[in-house]
Amino acid sequence: MSPVPSEPALRPVRVWDLPTRVFHWLLALTVIGSVVSGQVGGNAMHWHTRLGLLVLALLAFRLVWGFAGGYWSRFASFLYGPSSLMAQLRGQSGPGGRYEIGHSPVSSLSVWALLGSLAVQVATGLIADDEIATTGPLNRFVSGAVASAASAWHKHVGKRLLIVLMLMHVAAVLYYLWRKQRNLIGPMIHGDKPLPAGTPASADGGARRLEALAVLAVALALAWWVGSLDMP
Repeated sequence: MSPVPSEPALRPVRVWDLPTRVFHWLLALTVIGSVVSGQVGGNAMHWHTRLGLLVLALLAFRLVWGFAGGYWSRFASFLYGPSSLMAQLRGQSGPGGRYEIGHSPVSSLSVWALLGSLAVQVATGLIADDEIATTGPLNRFVSGAVASAASAWHKHVGKRLLIVLMLMHVAAVLYYLWRKQRNLIGPMIHGDKPLPAGTPASADGGARRLEALAVLAVALALAWWVGSLDMP
């Protein structure tokens, strides 16, 4: 009788580096604050504009970090083709079961949709005009027709789409937690997942974190400069 093969020993592997984790939670809080301040209106619109510029900085940071960040934070690690998506929907795993490590083909669609929706929302906000007291810092560079179309998208379709995508993202995390017994929240807090030996880890040392701080500083400076363009 042949012995039953044992499961490979698992060990903690750094999947999400600290800069990615900070980005994730800071972006979530900033977007929520931006949506709420936009709904409140009035004096809260000053905060809506500031938070929108912070979202711009965070997106700029993530764009760079998608190429320079840890292994599982790089865009290349969750850029899948249709065949990978269909394979996961059929219940198949990726090479070495890696669909379950970083972003799977299905979850990557959520990430791309959220990042794309946020990019469009920020872009339209930069040129929007609410015709009351608030205009985007780049409004003077576009025509009235373009600003009107951007404002309509920003206040209606874009906002609703973003809220729906955020709720779907939260629902997916809770589904994995309750139905599949997979905690996706913990690794986004402490960074590690129990994985077989040999699984590639994301670099997350002091030098990499200093690099992330430098990228963030440049991104914040860029956002500040964009925000200053509406000053006389």
